[in-house]
Amino acid sequence: MGAMFLGGPAVAAWIAAIGTTELRELRGRVPWYGSLANHGVLVIPAVAAGVVYENLLQVAPGALTAFVGAMLAAALFMILNLVLVSLLLGLRTGQPVADVFVGDLRGIAGSWIALAPLAWLMSIIYGVQWWATALFAVPLYSTRMAYRRFVEMREMFTQTIGALAEAVDKRDPFTAKHSHRVKEIAVDIGRVMRVTDGELEALEWGGLLHDVGKIGVPDNVLLKQERLNREERMIMNAHPVLGAQIIAPVTKLAPELPIIRHHHEWYNGSGYPDRLIGDEIPKLARVLHVADAFEAMTAARPYRMTPLTAEQALGELRKFAGIQFDPVIVDAFVKTRHVDGVPDPGRTVQPRPIPLIGQAAGRAAATPTPTPAAPAVAVTERT
Repeated sequence: MGAMFLGGPAVAAWIAAIGTTELRELRGRVPWYGSLANHGVLVIPAVAAGVVYENLLQVAPGALTAFVGAMLAAALFMILNLVLVSLLLGLRTGQPVADVFVGDLRGIAGSWIALAPLAWLMSIIYGVQWWATALFAVPLYSTRMAYRRFVEMREMFTQTIGALAEAVDKRDPFTAKHSHRVKEIAVDIGRVMRVTDGELEALEWGGLLHDVGKIGVPDNVLLKQERLNREERMIMNAHPVLGAQIIAPVTKLAPELPIIRHHHEWYNGSGYPDRLIGDEIPKLARVLHVADAFEAMTAARPYRMTPLTAEQALGELRKFAGIQFDPVIVDAFVKTRHVDGVPDPGRTVQPRPIPLIGQAAGRAAATPTPTPAAPAVAVTERT
């Protein structure tokens, strides 16, 4: 941006092209089309923004116009860059381009709002004393390194969580990679629902850790191929509480605790462990419940060796929407890539209103009783 304010679109293009070169590219670790794309998503916006900036200065020269034009050019650069990046990522990952764009915009808009005026100030300082611009190098470099360390630490944290989830999944050969697949589905549902970045992160980590409590379930229960008896069902149903207890000491994972504890609550209040009902169930737990159920239905299990097709599984989600699942979450799920092209039966029955006030009053008057087992849907009873 600073180069564009000083030298126009040509200088900005050269800076964008050369300044984004990485050692990976020089060592041949990035294919030519990858390098072309990486440079192009910056060069093209830099040229377009530079042309707009120059034209604005010609139409209405002056200090105020220069500043306003600089901010408009910076905004144009950011938007064009995000559009191009979103198109490429959408094509590569299969995600909706609009969802990628909105997610990235949330992540970097604040930084651009802060950096654009700084770039303009650097260009002004350069015009007074060129060497004084070097004073900006240290704080900018420090900020860059701090952000890089933050990204590295987050990646390491995510990898550690993923390794723990995989260790739990590997206790049962039928659930290998189950948590990773649930995480992917839950995050995609979250993107469709346009949840915040913090909620997406909670779905990512909560999806990986939702079954960590199964580490305390004995093998004779976890791996049993026949239907569980009452005592075994009670042991299995305790895994959300145990999982929340395991994760509770990790303060960084506090947003994930409600997801882990409540991902088996049913929308009509007959789930476990706390028999929450309707909107009493945390929103992200309702999202994970749908993701968990769909993944379980479309994968082989000891008690059901033949998995359901995506169409059959979607039919089950629709059938039990308003009973086991939040209908709004199911509506969001059908817009994800996981059922792209799958016939959707739609809402076959409109769910009855959930009497939250009446239920809360009844709960307050009731005496504590042991948590009963949830009525199980055969295809999801072990998830």
